Amino acid sequence: MDLSGLGIASLLLSLLVIAVRPLPAPALGPVGLDPVCAAFLTTKVTDGDERVRVLGCDPAGRGRAVVAIGDVATAANVVVLVPGSDIDLHTLDGSPRRPMTWARSLAASVGRDTVVVLWVGYETPQGLGYDAAAGRLARAAAPALVAEVAALRAGGARHVTVVGHSYGSVVVGIAAPALDADDLVLLASPGVRAESVEDLHTRARVWVARAGQDWIRFVPHVRLGDLGHGADPAAPGFGARPLPVDGLRAHDGYLLPGSPTLAAVAGIARGEATRP
Repeated sequence: MDLSGLGIASLLLSLLVIAVRPLPAPALGPVGLDPVCAAFLTTKVTDGDERVRVLGCDPAGRGRAVVAIGDVATAANVVVLVPGSDIDLHTLDGSPRRPMTWARSLAASVGRDTVVVLWVGYETPQGLGYDAAAGRLARAAAPALVAEVAALRAGGARHVTVVGHSYGSVVVGIAAPALDADDLVLLASPGVRAESVEDLHTRARVWVARAGQDWIRFVPHVRLGDLGHGADPAAPGFGARPLPVDGLRAHDGYLLPGSPTLAAVAGIARGEATRP
C-alpha cells in the first residue's frame, strides 16, 4: 500500500473540505453615521449636487457607506443599488465605471419623484478569489440589506426596486425572501444561490440582464458546498424577465448613459414596467 499516496489523498480531501465548507458569516447591522467619515464622503461624492445625501458612513475596515440621490423622506419610489466586488468606502466613486456614476445615471433617468440609494453596506469580495466564489460575505450582508429596504419602505416609499450588480446580485438573491421590494433586478449575475425565480421565495418581479460579451458568462453555474452560486439567472429556464442589452459589452456598463438596460431599469424603478 502506498502510504505516501494515502497521505497526499488525505491532504487533498482536507483542503477540499476547507474549500467547500461554509465559513461563519456574522450578520452585519445597519451602516452607522460617523460624522468624520460622513464629512469625507460628502466631499467625495456630492460634486455640487445638492440632492446627494450621505445616509451612512462607517470607516471600520475598508469602510461601508449609504448614499442617496434625492430625498428618501418624500420620494414615491426608491431604487437601491447593491454593487459587487472591490467596492468600498474609497472606491465607490472616482471614475466613470464606479457605482456612484451608475447611481447618478439612474437618478438622471428616473425623475424627481424617485430616489436612488447606493448601498455599500457590506464587505465586498476583493478580486476573483475565494470570497467572490463563496457565499460567506453575501450571507453576512443580507440582513443589513433587508433592514435598509424595510427602513426605506417605512419612510413612505410606495414602490421599491433593488438592483444587484455582479456579486451584489448574490446578496440580493440571499436576501430576497425577506426583502420588502416590488422588483428585483439582477445585472451581470454569477448566480443568486437559487435554481429558479420560484426558489427565491419573493413576491417581487425578478428581472435579469447579461450582455453577450460580458466576461461573467464564463463563470460556471454550479454549486459545490459553499463554492459557486448556482443556476444562471439569465437562462430562460430560470424564469426571470429579460431586460434589453443591445450593444452592451462591458461588465460595468449596464447603468451608464445611453445603455438600453439603464432606460429599462429606470422604467422599473418608476413602477411603469410590465412583463415583456
